[in-house]
Amino acid sequence: MAHAAKLPLRIAAKLPPENRYFNATIKPLLDQDNVEFVGEVNDRQKQAFLGNAAALLFPIDWPEPFGLVMIEAMATGTPVIAWSRGSVPEVVEDGVTGFIVQSEEEAVAAIGQIRNLDRRHIRERFDERFTAHRMAEEYVASYRMLISMSQSQTATKGKRTGASTRSEAVSLVGDSQKLLHEPS
Repeated sequence: MAHAAKLPLRIAAKLPPENRYFNATIKPLLDQDNVEFVGEVNDRQKQAFLGNAAALLFPIDWPEPFGLVMIEAMATGTPVIAWSRGSVPEVVEDGVTGFIVQSEEEAVAAIGQIRNLDRRHIRERFDERFTAHRMAEEYVASYRMLISMSQSQTATKGKRTGASTRSEAVSLVGDSQKLLHEPS
């Protein structure tokens, strides 16, 4: 892709010391003038690495459940060019925060379009969708909805059975897993 786009490609990744696949398949491809393997970067380095990039290429070919690096790129205003797999369509707004592609040819064409995206707007969309504050607000709204649903169900059940209305306990457990418990 770097060769076809006529742009340098910098790759940052953590690899085990003896990775046969990398050494046999990927490393020979890195022997091109416009390709640089940086290795692992820490959080501070990652921010600069992504923020100075023209775009993040995310050529995923499996159903990635989230893809945090896409969010990290958008936090710096960097557009994302990603294959339409896993969570990509939920994270990348095609034509707004980057481009969702189906092939290397489409990715190369998207690289030519990144200059049409506004990096400030990409950052704004990150703020609107992915900050910890915004996500916490969504959790609170979900919890309120669950409590309201639980109370409505209890009130309806009480009217059907003639029992007095009482609050049901709502238990919110672990990584946003939501469980409703009815009194015994």
